[in-house]
This record gives sequence, structure tokens and C-alpha cells, in this order.
Amino acid sequence: MDLGAFERDNSGSCLLESAVPARCRTEPCCLGIDEAGRGPVLGPMVYGICYCPMAQQGDLEALKVADSKTLTEAQREQLFEQLNAAKDYVGWALHILSPNFISTGMQQRAKYNLNALSHDTAIGLIQHALDSRVQVAEVFVDTVGPAEKYQEKLKRQFPGLEVTVRAKADSLFPVVSAASICAKVARDRAVKNWKFVEDLEGAALDYGSGYPNDPKTKEWLAQSLDPIFGYPQFVRFSWSTAQTILESKAVPVHW
Repeated sequence: MDLGAFERDNSGSCLLESAVPARCRTEPCCLGIDEAGRGPVLGPMVYGICYCPMAQQGDLEALKVADSKTLTEAQREQLFEQLNAAKDYVGWALHILSPNFISTGMQQRAKYNLNALSHDTAIGLIQHALDSRVQVAEVFVDTVGPAEKYQEKLKRQFPGLEVTVRAKADSLFPVVSAASICAKVARDRAVKNWKFVEDLEGAALDYGSGYPNDPKTKEWLAQSLDPIFGYPQFVRFSWSTAQTILESKAVPVHW
């Protein structure tokens, strides 16, 4: 997985993908969708798809993929390498959404909330697979919002596909587990190797997990605030955790 394109410009969004296995263009395939990094105040959110021929779902399950949240970082990295090694029947694609991209959308005049962004990103990845001539027949999705409504939305968008949306789909369907692993590995690498374009004046880079309730993350947010310019682009400035610190410690602006 080469994150070079995103690392060169981590202010927007970026699509990464594997090669499409030849058999995925000739045999009916199942496709799973999941995300990583929806909740953190730091770093990108990554949406992932993974797909394989329906006839080889058993081979995918034999890799012992699981919900990425139940695995250690080392286990996720190992499973991702196994998925990559199975390139004759497994393919994947990722859409990395930067903190700046997420927060700008959420705070624009016509607000683009996180659920709408998540739905649109998932739809875009399904369409990307279809445009890449993957013979998608079944889609399994980890839900965002009410599962029934989301499933109906996807079925209207893709009437020719069999769509299943479930809560905790990443622990129910191996192809969703695989997508979860791909997304989580990409987010972990992006966060670990984040290139700050701002001068943080020697600020510590131990920012913890990035989740709002992590004491290390809270401490880093307090230390990294510029009272005039706000936060580096690594921070989702639309999150309430960041907003609270901005309102209490940054210089107020009157328009």
C-alpha cells in the first residue's frame, strides 16, 4: 500500500487501489464496505472496499480475517499482507478523507454531515468497482445510521445488486472484515507518518489514539493550538472537543 499520493497532499482526499484480479472481471463477486477513523478528532477517515469472486468466499474466510477493532496493529498488518498476496482473487480500494476535507464540509454554509459523507463515499467506491469492470453481484455494508434506510438508499442507487446493510457487519461477513482491515491499516499508517506542513515549534508528537476521550489527545490539542491560526490540518476542527478549546483559548473573531 503506497500512501505517497496522500502524503504529498494530505489536505484533501485520495483514492488508492489494488490491481483488479482478472477473475473478478469474469465471475460474480461479493464486495464488502467498512470505514476506519469515524470518531477520532485527529487524522483522516478511511473508507475501504474489498471484493472477491463469490465462489472464493471460503478462501477469504480461511485467511481468518476479523473485525479490525478486535485485532492488534501487528495482526492487521499481517492480514493485510495476506490479502495482498491473494491478488489473484482479492482486490481492494480505499478512499482517504483528510481531517481538513471532513471539517470543511461539516462547517460550510450547506452543512455536509458525517453520515451523508459516509454514504456518498461508500456509493462512490461501489461505483468505482463497477467502473473498473468488477462483476459485483452482492454488497455487504457496515451500517452508518439506521440500517434499513441505508439499505433502501443503496438498493435505489444500485438496483441490479443484492445489498445487505447490517450493524457490526465487520464481524458478520468476512468480505467486510477484509475491507475493515484494509481501511484500518491505511489510517494507522497515515496517522503514524503524518507530515505536518505547519511549524509546531517543537510541540510533542505523542498525540495518543486521536480519540476525543484520550488524555494524551486532549493534552496535545491544548498544546498545539495557535491562538490566531487555530489548529494544524491534522485536527478535525469541527469536532466539539476541538471547538471547546478554540472557544476558550483562541482569539475571538468578529465579522
